Amino acid sequence: MVSSRPSSPRNFESVDELIEQLLSTPEREVAGSELEVLKSIYGDEAIRSWKGFPTDDTIRFEVAIDFPAPYNDVTIRILISLLTTYPAESPPQLQLLSRYIGAFGVDSSLFGSVLRTFISTNGVEWTEGAVCVFDGLQNVLDRCVQWYEDHLSAQKAGELLREDALIAGQPTALDPALEQPKLSHTPNVLETINLPSNIEIFEAEPIIDRKSAFVGRACSITDPSQVPLILSYLLSDRQIARAAHPTINAWRCQGGKIVHQDNDDDGETAAGGRLSHLLQILELNNVLVIVTRYFGGIHLGPDRFKHINQAARNALEIGGFLDEVDSPKKSNPRGGRKH
Repeated sequence: MVSSRPSSPRNFESVDELIEQLLSTPEREVAGSELEVLKSIYGDEAIRSWKGFPTDDTIRFEVAIDFPAPYNDVTIRILISLLTTYPAESPPQLQLLSRYIGAFGVDSSLFGSVLRTFISTNGVEWTEGAVCVFDGLQNVLDRCVQWYEDHLSAQKAGELLREDALIAGQPTALDPALEQPKLSHTPNVLETINLPSNIEIFEAEPIIDRKSAFVGRACSITDPSQVPLILSYLLSDRQIARAAHPTINAWRCQGGKIVHQDNDDDGETAAGGRLSHLLQILELNNVLVIVTRYFGGIHLGPDRFKHINQAARNALEIGGFLDEVDSPKKSNPRGGRKH
C-alpha cells in the first residue's frame, strides 16, 4: 500500500498545533504523544516549535530547562530534532542553543558532547523503537550542571588566590600565574584564535553587487564540535568580524547512521536555512559552509539570497566538494584562496 507523504510540521506556530498535527499522522503519532508528555513535564511556556526553512519533514522544537536548586536562576535552551525515522530507526538529535550558562561562555567541548548524547558512552543508550527525548534532556541537564559547577569552582579558586596574595602583602595587580584558572571558553573577536591543524578553509572570490560584498568559505569537518572553533577563528579576523553578517553558515556532519546538521542566519533572516537547503540538495555531508556579507548601504532585496547561495557554491566548488568522484582537491577554478 502506498501512503501519502505526511505534511511538514515545521510551519506550525504553536506547540499545540504541532502536537495536533503529529497525533493525526499515523507515522508520527508516537512523536506527538511524546511531545505532549514533555509539555506536561516542562510546562506550556518551556517548549517552542521551530519554524525553520521548510526543506524536510524533520520535527524541531526548543525546550527551556531550569537548573535545580541552588541554581534556579540558570536556564538552558536545547533544540530537539526528530527525523521521520524516529524512534524506529534513528535517535533524537540534541543541540545546546545557549551560548552562555550563567556568566560562562559555552565551550566547544560541552557543545559537542550534547550533540553526541545518543552516540557516546557518556550519553544515553538508544534502543530502536523506544522514545527517549526526556532521557536525553535529563542527561544534558546533568552534564550542564556539572560543567557549571566546575566553572564556579574555578572562579572561586581564582578569588581565593587573589585574597591570599593580598593578605601576603602583594600588589593588587597579581602575577598572571595567580589569575583565575582558565577553562576553555567561547573566544571573543579580539583574541587570536588558531585554526585546528587538520582544518583547511577554502575561500571564494567576493561577489560584488551595489557596494555589498559576499564572500563564501567552505571546509571539511569530522565532528560537530569543530564548528564553533572554526567560526571563532574566522571572527578573530577583524575584517570578517566587522561585516554586517560575518558568519552566515550551515553544516552537516555524519556520525554512524546519524546526520547532525544545523545553520545560523547571523542576523540575515532565513539565510542559514537556505544554505542548509543547499547542502541537502547537493547531498553533502561532513562540510561547513560560511558566507560573510558586507553591507554597502543599498538594500538588495531578494538578490541578496541569490548572492549568498552563489558565494557558498563557489566555495564548495573551490574546495572540490562538488566533484562527482572522490578525487584530490582541484586547483581554485574561481581564483579563490585557502586559509
